[in-house]
Amino acid sequence: MLLRCPATVYSHQIGDCHVFASTLTPRKTTQLLPLSMEHIRRGKKQVTSCQVSNNGHEIIPREVHGICDTIVGVLGGGQLGRMLCQVASQMAIKVVVLDPLENCPASAVAYKHVVGSFDDSATVEDFAKRCGVLTVEIEHVDVATLEKLEQQGVDCQPKASTIRIIQIDDLDSAKRAGELFGYPLMIKSRRLAYDGRGNAVAHSEEAISSSVSVLGGYDRGLYVEKWAPFKKELAVIVARGRGNNISCYPVVETIHKDNICHIVKAPADVSWKIRRLAADVAQKAVSSLEGAGVFAVELFLTKDGQILLNEVAPRPHNSGHHTIESCLTSQYEQHLRAVLGLPLGDPSMKVPAAIMYNLLGEEEGELGFSLAHQFIGRALNISGASIHWYDKPEMRKQRKMGHMTIVGSSMGIVEAQLNSLLSKEKDELEVAPRVGIIMGSDSDLPIMKDAAKILDSFGVPHEVRIVSAHRTSDLMDTYAASAHKRGIQIIIAGAGGAAHLPGNLIMFNCPSVCFSSTQDFLLNSAFISFPGMVASKTPLPVIGVPVRASSLDGIDSLLSIVQMPRGVPVATVAINNATNAGLLAVRILGIGDADLLARTIQYQEDVRDEVLKKDEKLVKIGWEGYLNS
Repeated sequence: MLLRCPATVYSHQIGDCHVFASTLTPRKTTQLLPLSMEHIRRGKKQVTSCQVSNNGHEIIPREVHGICDTIVGVLGGGQLGRMLCQVASQMAIKVVVLDPLENCPASAVAYKHVVGSFDDSATVEDFAKRCGVLTVEIEHVDVATLEKLEQQGVDCQPKASTIRIIQIDDLDSAKRAGELFGYPLMIKSRRLAYDGRGNAVAHSEEAISSSVSVLGGYDRGLYVEKWAPFKKELAVIVARGRGNNISCYPVVETIHKDNICHIVKAPADVSWKIRRLAADVAQKAVSSLEGAGVFAVELFLTKDGQILLNEVAPRPHNSGHHTIESCLTSQYEQHLRAVLGLPLGDPSMKVPAAIMYNLLGEEEGELGFSLAHQFIGRALNISGASIHWYDKPEMRKQRKMGHMTIVGSSMGIVEAQLNSLLSKEKDELEVAPRVGIIMGSDSDLPIMKDAAKILDSFGVPHEVRIVSAHRTSDLMDTYAASAHKRGIQIIIAGAGGAAHLPGNLIMFNCPSVCFSSTQDFLLNSAFISFPGMVASKTPLPVIGVPVRASSLDGIDSLLSIVQMPRGVPVATVAINNATNAGLLAVRILGIGDADLLARTIQYQEDVRDEVLKKDEKLVKIGWEGYLNS
């Protein structure tokens, strides 16, 4: 069955199968003719291109070579189209773009660039004839043309009906809306409203006229939104396949300045419950739309924990730029997979944290380019930083000229790197600690230093702090709660002489209550465990080191760790054995660090070799000589 053929059609019958191809030009050598939109079926088998023999007549159906032979047409050749083309080239997928600018950002990397307006009906119709599937990188296109093309059999993803929904109809009366929603009132243009353009805030009924004038008048096609006081702005990139299967990327926080996206933090610093709620709202929003592709769902988080739907963009989005470096499948690859009917990729993050920073024009013209060049020079010195420059020919203030993504082991680390870059500090940032070694008193330091020595030998950055549960309880709470945000992955906590609960102290000193031994008392008593108190405040694994005290030989410290209630896990080692605590921390980190894992294996081999050498020496010189040596 021929769905559509843009050129002269050639038909040939092989058995009971009719094979169709566009205009054939016989050549002496074998020629591969891609069929731009045709899907030719023979039973359940699909043939998307044909091979012409040397005589130019026999047509032999063949399998697809590579990932996909379908040509993807993109309306718009801006930075989103550029990044879409970049990932397409890695998979040898042909992407052609339609954009009115000869040197648009996508022109340098697209398989082909057609110069023309994506808002002109005739141009779009002609462009569509070259493509197997048509998609958009900007939703401000002529929807009526897309609807017409769909009726002609053109495969548009997402569907024209979805893009029409995004372009909301006018409101008859702005004043009536103000009475209904109250003030301030957000007034928006239904077209070309992005990056701070097409938005105006009316703080009162008297301000409506001036706000409408700024947007170009009612003829521009306006709509209003109720003002939503929010705590944070969130976003979710949602991918929808041709089989209506949906996959959500991690929830991110977006920070705007002057209505332009400035920073994106991935993942968002919100509770798991809020993340699930945001993802659920985003998934339901996209499920109500038609077509395959990537959708960006922008949300508001209110102070009372509600998630409000703000906008939906039926295309890759600024809030998903970070996915190129931070996720297993970028939003751009995911979009191609979706519109071509390929399996959706894994959207999970492959790094703990990422932050995206938009590179906006600071000044007009050459001065702006010079400032951007200086910024990029500093950024390239930052570990984990990647620069994307869109190669736009004209520099303007507040124009998106590129972006930078920094990935790292925690949001605290990548934020510190970005802040250092923005403040133009020349001093290198200190290496962030991965392990925190804490104790309630410096009297525990002679024992806890052994954990630090082990971490030093393995090259694991760490910090050593005195954090008293009694004298600086607020510091302990803050330290435990914020450690993971600073990049710390494991806490080693020294447990000195455990403080018995007051009731047990009274019981121990009461003549009417007798225990057969100190051990009996300890096993029937409750303790305030320093490592346990830390574990109750942090999501990180805590390793408790029982430190021997003068009276109970460290048994009280050990039991204070192992008798923590369910729900507050604390690992422990032998009394005074901070060395093993350091080694356990290294092993835990080695799960996700190939270098540390290799060094751990080498450590075990070195320990084995050391024992073998001792045994060899003992056998050689005997026990007396060994002891005297």
